[in-house]
Amino acid sequence: MASRVVLHVGLMKSGTSYLQQRLFAGRTALGAAGVLLWGEGFRDQVLAVSDVLERAAAGPAARGRWQALRDDVAAHPGPAVVSMEFLGPASPERIARVVGSLAPARVEVVLTLRDLGRAVPAMWSEALQHGSTVPWGEYAGGLAGGGGSRHARAFWRQQGAGRIVDNWVDGVGADAVSLVTVPPPGAPSDLLWERFCAAADLPPAACPPVPPANTSLDAASARVLLEVNRLLAPEELPTREHHREVKFRLAKNAMAGRAGAPGIAHEPSAALRERAARVRARLAASGARLVGDLADLEPVPTRGLDPDRVPDDQVARAAVEALARRVLLDVRR
Repeated sequence: MASRVVLHVGLMKSGTSYLQQRLFAGRTALGAAGVLLWGEGFRDQVLAVSDVLERAAAGPAARGRWQALRDDVAAHPGPAVVSMEFLGPASPERIARVVGSLAPARVEVVLTLRDLGRAVPAMWSEALQHGSTVPWGEYAGGLAGGGGSRHARAFWRQQGAGRIVDNWVDGVGADAVSLVTVPPPGAPSDLLWERFCAAADLPPAACPPVPPANTSLDAASARVLLEVNRLLAPEELPTREHHREVKFRLAKNAMAGRAGAPGIAHEPSAALRERAARVRARLAASGARLVGDLADLEPVPTRGLDPDRVPDDQVARAAVEALARRVLLDVRR
């Protein structure tokens, strides 16, 4: 059995896609260093975690994947790494199931944490990619005090850092949990990677640099996607088809990362800042190891445009560019 299993459990929108791409870019070198990064690609880890968490959305492709992971981990003499943010908000019962299934290996947990100022627009962008029709102002304004709306509950389920950290500390012990703070804007580009490797005890040089991953939508593109979702809503597309056609083929492949386009402007509210302060105190009291600085979790404003007020010509331009890029991607494929 592996001597230890490192579970990188998120949180969502905390640089997870970048870290996962970098890990798999260095999978062969990690293997030469004795580290098992399970799966041929990241999707294998998605399916394995979906299997153990019993996520119906993954479908039959996930069946038996966690057992396959366990078998390979059991046969590997060195450390193993699993990175999947679905694990972050798992219930205490499912945490116990995951940890127990990996016994007798020591399970070490790494949580990457991002300030709420940047998390809010990133999570709205992600919600749009999953079909949300909630406009920006309603989304951001509904988060104060935890919020009672469906979208607020979904946000805090994924971004409730205090609760999530406490659940994992209870599951594996404080000495086995490391908190990695996402550096503030302007920090060196490799700093998050270096912090992650320090927390997971991995060789940083084994994995080559990769471009930024899973970039959020700019303000105009977000408005386009909002309107697309509103038009598609009566069609009631199955989740898998929406993910394939809208989330991946349209949003991630044809919309995200528009060069020079203004992002989503967000000024963190007083309520959000107060909540962030309470979370930092809770994290400091958790006993978990800190790699980084809790000051990095002070909410910072994001620059750009208010998506609800993007001029119509900019929205139209974003739509045309997305259409043109989608055509080129289809032709080149």
